Amino acid sequence: MKRPKRSWAIWVALAIGIAFAAGADPLSVSASLGGGVTSVEADRAKMEASSQITGKDLYSIHEMHAPNNVVVREFVSPGGQVFGVAWQGPSRPDLSQVLGPYFAPFTEAAKKLHRTGRGPLIVQQPGLVVEMGGHARSFFGMAYVPQMVPAGVSTGEIR
Repeated sequence: MKRPKRSWAIWVALAIGIAFAAGADPLSVSASLGGGVTSVEADRAKMEASSQITGKDLYSIHEMHAPNNVVVREFVSPGGQVFGVAWQGPSRPDLSQVLGPYFAPFTEAAKKLHRTGRGPLIVQQPGLVVEMGGHARSFFGMAYVPQMVPAGVSTGEIR
């Protein structure tokens, strides 16, 4: 039996509904993308995840493994600011938590795409880039704020 196609607006509405059902207020969550390094620990605690930090020359990666097998990586600049996030796993993480103050601009931009069919979702704005895709039990995505990416860091490293 063929599954009906759903527009991206329906998926965004579902994500918001799931966030509210889980007790999260998408309008006032701990800041992740764009937040300080202290928000990484808040995210880890909220996800009840184990974590590991990998130092690179121009940034560090804070990788969190949640009990539901979702992996979230937060990319932190030397100044302590989260400039990028990436995720993968059998489900999407709470995007309102991961995107923090960029969640509302993301949902507004996604609604305007008027997508039909399948394929990755790509939102590119001057102050935000989000790419995500996948299918049941295999989701992935990444987001970054171009102005916050440290000089010398390729956005291709945010994965």
